[in-house]
Amino acid sequence: MRIMGLDFGAATCGVAISDELLITAQGIEVIRREKENQLRHTYQRIEELIKEYGVTKIVLGYPKHLNNSIGERAKKSEEFAENIKRRTGLEVVLWDERLSTVAAHRVLDLGEVSLKQKSQVVDKVAAVIILQGYLDYLANTAKVDAGKGTDGEN
Repeated sequence: MRIMGLDFGAATCGVAISDELLITAQGIEVIRREKENQLRHTYQRIEELIKEYGVTKIVLGYPKHLNNSIGERAKKSEEFAENIKRRTGLEVVLWDERLSTVAAHRVLDLGEVSLKQKSQVVDKVAAVIILQGYLDYLANTAKVDAGKGTDGEN
């Protein structure tokens, strides 16, 4: 069982995959497209990766505004999530990704990655950050649940 993380943008879709123990996220690739609304190749590639890695769930970055409102980019992500769910039959979790791209740029800056290299991988790194956040949430939720007694109290 693996989980796929996606950072869906106007021209790219960064892809990350969890390990089988759901502990770590690894960047796989960036799917690129010529035009924002030409998604056929993007869907096909995601479906190929789902089969290749045995993915059972997808976590899609949900780019809400800092004030928690839903803008145009988030609406496009909602549509993308529905289409993936319909095409694959898998659960798609919308995961708050505010500032994930900023964090990805910081990670790459710390690694002294060149501007050209950064533009090639930033979406993949953002997908890793999105998926790792979700995996950490799952792990922390499991720890909290494990610490509860039979009556639900600690």
